[in-house]
Amino acid sequence: MSYYRAQLGHADSPRAYLAGRGLGVVVQRERPWRVGYAPPGWSSLTRHLRAAGFTAEELVGAGLSARTRVDPDRLVDVFRDRIMFPVRDPAGQAVGFLGRAGPGAGSGIPKYINSPETAIYDKGRLLFGVAEQQERLAARWTPVLVEGPADVLAVWLSYSRSRRTGAVALAPCGTALTPVQAASLRELPGAAEGMVAAFDADPAGRGAVDRAWQLLRQLRPPGPLLVAEFSADADPADLLRRPNGTAQLRAALQRRARPMLDAVVDHRLGRLVERHSRLLEDIDGRCAAVRLLVPLLFEAMSPDEAIRVARRIAAHTGAGVDTVAVAALGYLEDELQRVSLTA
Repeated sequence: MSYYRAQLGHADSPRAYLAGRGLGVVVQRERPWRVGYAPPGWSSLTRHLRAAGFTAEELVGAGLSARTRVDPDRLVDVFRDRIMFPVRDPAGQAVGFLGRAGPGAGSGIPKYINSPETAIYDKGRLLFGVAEQQERLAARWTPVLVEGPADVLAVWLSYSRSRRTGAVALAPCGTALTPVQAASLRELPGAAEGMVAAFDADPAGRGAVDRAWQLLRQLRPPGPLLVAEFSADADPADLLRRPNGTAQLRAALQRRARPMLDAVVDHRLGRLVERHSRLLEDIDGRCAAVRLLVPLLFEAMSPDEAIRVARRIAAHTGAGVDTVAVAALGYLEDELQRVSLTA
């Protein structure tokens, strides 16, 4: 970690990139994030650590070096020309890295890569940003699930002068949200007041919201599950660098966040219309859409939410509320029959 941090000190392009994203403070201030840079050479870190006495087995086992296919005795760096975000366990120990492609990377280069799974790093169990934000988490700030480390830092910076309350962002470590990560979110002190998902406004982001809903609702959190939505060109990190971006980001995460189940309904209907563009043009299509949406009524966390979702389905499909009610009863009867047959 110290090596990557030192490399950032004289890497002009990555430093300029971070500054341009409104994240220049992490270049100037080492803690708590200790963002660094992996230089572009094939084996820069490997040579440095071998000279310090580490063995090939230790470097491969730590996920810092990899053996080449052509010559297994040759080691190359896992991370090359990447802005490096350390991933820490809850105790604060660095156990892996998220590497963001350098600003000059080609179009075929993955935007982010993870440390490989090691004896101490299981990416499906950790959330980026927990160790660095213990004070905010303990103060019961609202947990916000975001896409990646740049978004975590953007939210952190947007509340840098707040001392009482706010939103604290966390991100899966380069993977879709897992049940273990969802359970970890549920146990955070601020989750009692609710949680927010804040993903990009693209198909992947909508899918991430839907997955977050399915995992988090099963845990029955006491607070509401909300979603913060952004325009197509404005994720949390993008908003930060806009005029009045801090206020816009705070408003999106808290004041303007809406129920997550509403977003899930909209996403499902949107996918149906994408596949069948004329679906809502006649009564048969509208009724078919209602039948495909009514199972979401039974995912509501309260009767009031179920009523609100039913009205939303009716309004967005152009069907009557009575049509939604009949479809819901039909779905319930089918489910009861299925259960009786399998009992």
